[in-house]
Amino acid sequence: MRYVAVFILSLIFWLLLTFRLTVPNLITGSVASALCSAFFARHYFRGVNKFLQPARYYWFIVYLVVFIVECIKANLDVAYRVLHPSMPIKPGIVKLKTSLKSEFARTLLANSITMTPGTITVDIIDDDLYIHWIYVRSDDPAEYTRIITGAFEKYIKKFAE
Repeated sequence: MRYVAVFILSLIFWLLLTFRLTVPNLITGSVASALCSAFFARHYFRGVNKFLQPARYYWFIVYLVVFIVECIKANLDVAYRVLHPSMPIKPGIVKLKTSLKSEFARTLLANSITMTPGTITVDIIDDDLYIHWIYVRSDDPAEYTRIITGAFEKYIKKFAE
C-alpha cells in the first residue's frame, strides 16, 4: 500500500509540474512515478491508512486557509515594524512546548512557524521548539505559545497525526 501511495503522490506532483494532461506526459509521469515508488517508497509513509481518510484532506485545506491568513497578518506586522521610524522590535528566542507526537507533525509545525514572517524555528528538541521571534510580546510561556502557534497546532493535529 505504501508503494501505491508514493506512486499516486509522485504522479500528482509530476502532473502539477508539467501542467499537461496528454498521453505521452501521462506515460512518462507514470514511468517516473513507478521508478520513484520502487526505489523510495520503503523510506516513506509508515501509516498509509491515514492517506486514505478523506476527513484529513478537509482539515488540510482548512489548515492551508488558516496558514495563508496568518502569513498575511505576519507580513503586515513585519512591514509595520520595518517602515515605522523607530523600528519597534524586541527580538528573542522563546521555548515552545508542543503536544504534537509525530516527527512529521512537529516538523510541519516548525516549518509553518518559519515560513511565517517574523519567526524562525532555531531547533527542535523532543517536544520543545526554540523560536527566534522578532517581537517577544510576553514572558509567559503559555501566552507566547498561543500567539506563535496560533491555530497551526490544532489543525496539524487533525490531519497529520
